Amino acid sequence: MKALLFIFLSFLSAEFSVVYSQTQTNDLQLAADTIIKKPINPLAPARAAFYSAIVPGLGQAYNKRYWKIPIVYGAIGTGVYFYTNNNQEYHRFRNAYKQRLKGLDDEFKGQYNDATLITAQRTFQRNRDLSLIVTVGLYVLNIVDANVDAHLKQFNVSDDLTFRPEIIPNSINQQQNVGLTMTYRF
Repeated sequence: MKALLFIFLSFLSAEFSVVYSQTQTNDLQLAADTIIKKPINPLAPARAAFYSAIVPGLGQAYNKRYWKIPIVYGAIGTGVYFYTNNNQEYHRFRNAYKQRLKGLDDEFKGQYNDATLITAQRTFQRNRDLSLIVTVGLYVLNIVDANVDAHLKQFNVSDDLTFRPEIIPNSINQQQNVGLTMTYRF
């Protein structure tokens, strides 16, 4: 386990050092009153999605959105917790029902009848399956978030184009007028 962790951390540090060295050389440069922007890397979104598919949260770290990593692990961890809890309860009621069918005593003797044990099995099985679907959905959402965030990092947002809501008081009746302002500078 320690060897696997060491390999993972060395891979991660090597990848971040390559990315760091690339960003140092490709940052904005001033040349004859013109700002040359760094070129767009079209593979960055795919790389972020790949990293998130391998280890949840690694794509968010690649995008330098470190605050999202606890959210990813909290969401996936909650789904895994509910899956394991419902699976244990399902097997607990299932084993008790099997013991009753064999004619042996079980932990629910005198507390629940056979119909209640069957209903509890079905309920916990349904909740277990639903927890698995939700957990897989959250895992896929983690990958999609890393991909979309990497795409949006490459989106050109400058002061030349602004679009914002405006609230202007009316000079006649002093009520608020709501509108949108779009500014484009050449």
